[in-house]
Amino acid sequence: MNIQTKQGNIQNSNADTIIVNLFDDVITPSGATGAVDHALDGAISDLIAAGDLTGKMGEVGVIYPRGAMAAKRVLIVGLGKRDTFDLEAVRQASAAAIKHARALNGTQVASIVHGAGVGGLDVETAVQATIESALLALYTYDADKKKEPSNAIETLTLVEMDADKMTAVENGVKTAVATAAGTILARDLVNMPPNIATPQKLADTAKQIAHEHGMKLIVGGRKWAKKRKMGAFLAVAQGAGFKPKFIVLEHNADRDELDTIVLVGKGITFDTGGISIKPSANMGLMKSDMGGAAAVLGAMKTVGILDIPLHVVGIVPATENMPDADAYRPADIIKASNGKTIEIISTDAEGRMVLADGLVYAANYKPKAVIDLATLTGASIIAMGLDVSASMFSNDAELRGKLMAASDATRERLWHLPLWEEYRRTIDSDVADMKNGGGRYGGVGTSAVFLQEFTDYAWAHLDIASMAFTDKNKGYITKGGTGFGARLLVQFLRSWP
Repeated sequence: MNIQTKQGNIQNSNADTIIVNLFDDVITPSGATGAVDHALDGAISDLIAAGDLTGKMGEVGVIYPRGAMAAKRVLIVGLGKRDTFDLEAVRQASAAAIKHARALNGTQVASIVHGAGVGGLDVETAVQATIESALLALYTYDADKKKEPSNAIETLTLVEMDADKMTAVENGVKTAVATAAGTILARDLVNMPPNIATPQKLADTAKQIAHEHGMKLIVGGRKWAKKRKMGAFLAVAQGAGFKPKFIVLEHNADRDELDTIVLVGKGITFDTGGISIKPSANMGLMKSDMGGAAAVLGAMKTVGILDIPLHVVGIVPATENMPDADAYRPADIIKASNGKTIEIISTDAEGRMVLADGLVYAANYKPKAVIDLATLTGASIIAMGLDVSASMFSNDAELRGKLMAASDATRERLWHLPLWEEYRRTIDSDVADMKNGGGRYGGVGTSAVFLQEFTDYAWAHLDIASMAFTDKNKGYITKGGTGFGARLLVQFLRSWP
C-alpha cells in the first residue's frame, strides 16, 4: 500500500473513501469531521441525533455523499471516551476504519490524523499510530496456496489542514512505515512453515538486512561456535537436521562514540522438545518458537531504515530442537562459553541453553544494555494470560524503567517479575553449576535466574511466549504471528538514553 501525505481539506479529497472520526460525547461535529458534516448538509449530525452513530470505540458509520463531494463514501470511526483516549485508541480506531474501507472495496483512501486535533495528542506520534496500525491491520501472510481474488487498498493519503504541521506529519509517516516494515518481517518469519523458516532462512534474512542498510554480519556454523566454546548452543543443535547458525548483525559497527545496545533473540526454528519430546497435539505451533529471533530481526530492519544513532547489535542463535540419535539427553552435563556447567534435566528447556551462549557473546561488545526476547516458557502464559502481557525480568532498575516506558507507548505490554534467590536455589545441581530446569513450579522465574548466570551487564529478559502467536484477529493484531517485541524494541531504542 502506498502511503502519501497532503496538506488541505479532506472534504475536497478525490479519494473514493474518506475517513473522519468522532468521540462518544459529540453532538455537533467540529474540526475536519465538522467540515465534512457541513459539506454533507448535516448528514453526520443527523446520524448522531438519530442514535445511529454513537462514537463508540471502533464503531464505523458509513455515508454515501451522492455527488455532494468527490468521495464515493465517508467513514466515521468512533474514538470512544475522551477521558481515556490515548495512542492505543488511535491504533484501534485506525485499524477499524481501514479494515472497513477494504471491506467496502475502497482502493484510494484518505484519512485525517486521529487524535492530533481535539484529541490533544502530539502530531507526530498520532500520525505514527494512525499509519502504523493501518498497515498492520491490513497485513496478510502470503501463503503458498491458491489465491482467491481479493480487494486491496492501493493508496492511503493522510490529509492535514494545517500547513505548519506537515513536517511532523511526514516524520510520523516515515517512522510508521519503517516500524511496520520490521513488524511485518517478524510476522512473516513466524508464519512461515518450519521447513522454510530454517536457521539458513534466518541467516539469509539477516544478510539481506545487512546488505540493504550497510550492517556488519557474522553467520557462524558449528565449527565457528565450537571455536568459541559455545557448548550450550551446540548441545541443542546436536540433533538438528538443518544446520545451526549463530547470527550477529551490527548497525553502526564502526561508531565507537555511540552507546551499544545488544538484542538477543531465541531462534529455535522448530521445537519438538528433543528427547524430552512434546505431545503431538498442537506441536505445529512450535514453528513460532523463534518469535524472539523474528522480533530482533524485525527491529534490526527498522533500525537500519531509520538509521537510529546507536551501535545496535542483534544476536540470533538459530537451530531446531530434534530427537535425533545424536541429540543431547537428560543427565548430560554441558559447558557453556563462560565455563559454567549445566546438568540437563529436560531437553525441552532448550531455549535458555541457546540464549546462554548468546548472552555470553553479547559481553564482547561492552554493552550499555542487553535485552533478550524468547518464547521461553509455558509458565509465562499461565502467569500472565494468553494475549495479555509478556513477563519481564531485569537486574537494572533504569533499564526496566525504559522498557516499561516503551511498553506503555506501544501497548506491547510487559509486567515485571522478580529475580529472587529462592528461584536460583531450585536450579542447584549436585553434579554441575546449575540445572536447566527447576521443576513444575515457578518455571518463569527459574528460567530467568538461569539466564542471569550468563550476564554481567545491565540486562532484561522478556518471555514473550504468551504474545508471539495468536489464533484470532483483534484490531491491528492479525491471526498468526504477531511480531510482538519489534515495535517495543524500536521505541526503546528511539527513546535512548
